[in-house]
Amino acid sequence: MKILAIESSCDETAAAVVEDGRRVLSNIVATQIDEHKLYGGVVPEIASRRHCESITAVVDEALSQAGMTLAETDAIAVTYAPGLIGALLVGVNFAKGLALAAGKPLIPVHHIKGHIAANYIAHPELEPPYLCLAASGGHSHIMRVYDYTHFETIGRTLDDAAGEAFDKAARAMGFPYPGGVHIDKASKNGDSRKYKLPHPKTENPYDFSFSGLKTNVINLVHNAAQKGEQIDVNSLAASFQFTVADILSYKFVHAAMEYGYKTAALAGGVAANTTLRELMTDRCKKQGIRLYVPPISLCGDNAAMIGAQAYYEYLAGNISDGSLNAAATMPL
Repeated sequence: MKILAIESSCDETAAAVVEDGRRVLSNIVATQIDEHKLYGGVVPEIASRRHCESITAVVDEALSQAGMTLAETDAIAVTYAPGLIGALLVGVNFAKGLALAAGKPLIPVHHIKGHIAANYIAHPELEPPYLCLAASGGHSHIMRVYDYTHFETIGRTLDDAAGEAFDKAARAMGFPYPGGVHIDKASKNGDSRKYKLPHPKTENPYDFSFSGLKTNVINLVHNAAQKGEQIDVNSLAASFQFTVADILSYKFVHAAMEYGYKTAALAGGVAANTTLRELMTDRCKKQGIRLYVPPISLCGDNAAMIGAQAYYEYLAGNISDGSLNAAATMPL
């Protein structure tokens, strides 16, 4: 089954053709990073307009690279939640129009489920059940993956998501948007033990709270500036990165041990972070847990992951009609 998938939840306009949930025939991403960098973050109105301008060409290119026409696809899939509402609406309405015009089934896909499904592309042998950590700019979830379409969240962020904390802390350190990649690069030249940063506590041991950690970094930078002191930016970046990765990996591995999982997966944009990948791999190995991690190319927002998840949504009968609407927030 060949599915044309569309993703437009934030600042990437993406389209892909995926066969049977595992084989990627094309994967096109038009990014807006350079434009949003001018404002230090994503401007929702600008993102929506750029999606409108790019989506036709991106979809055409995805079909062309797959060597197919729209008529030769078997279904149309689209991210419908969660995300920036204006951005989502561009993709949803475009997909609805394609499905209606071509007479194809319309498959709605939850964005976080898509990130998890990126692992099915990279690791064809991976099958549920397993435990997954999905960490990105807007999400930090620990989930029990019962099967391809049924999940249970046992831990989540109570305030800032990990990726959001990276961006805000990076801005305080003087790095441009998106902050995560710049912190990762700077940390390679720093000492992660130089700055002692807090590990916020939560009532649920598997929930996350990164707002206080982010604020601590911002205050540290501002206080140093007021006193005329010099911040070792590389070491602060390394300390912040290690602290976030330590919190995520520690809680995740303990959840895997408590719930008896020997198979685990990492997903989302923050999954590209080198320290998180290293800590997760090391801690899982020590506990005899097999960890699956997607390649960096599939960690960020893309449509291939949406097409992968859409295949299993279709098999489960999760088909929509012309009444499909976008939603800025949507629990799993």
